[in-house]
Amino acid sequence: MFWFLLITMVVVVAAVTLAVVGGGDSEVLPDAAPEQLVDPLPLSRPVDRADIEALRLPVAARGYRMEDVDDVLDRLAAELAERDARIAELEAALAGAPAGGGAAEGDER
Repeated sequence: MFWFLLITMVVVVAAVTLAVVGGGDSEVLPDAAPEQLVDPLPLSRPVDRADIEALRLPVAARGYRMEDVDDVLDRLAAELAERDARIAELEAALAGAPAGGGAAEGDER
């Protein structure tokens, strides 16, 4: 059993050494261009669910690119604030509307 482990270890060390030394003739890899946000959120219309589901943020060395994430979060925050204001406006208009929609029909009879 000892000889088997010894031979296996020698074979593994030799394979790793050949892989490291054998790659010395190749050129240095060129620097990769940083990923960019391919399909940003549309500026001409409000963001919808399909836009968010299709959004893929580019990955950097330590996670996602901060500029792209900040841009997306700023845009979503602005749209949510706009929608919340519109909902509040509609709720206020609804609260001020006459509540007796059925009473007007009853008066006509």
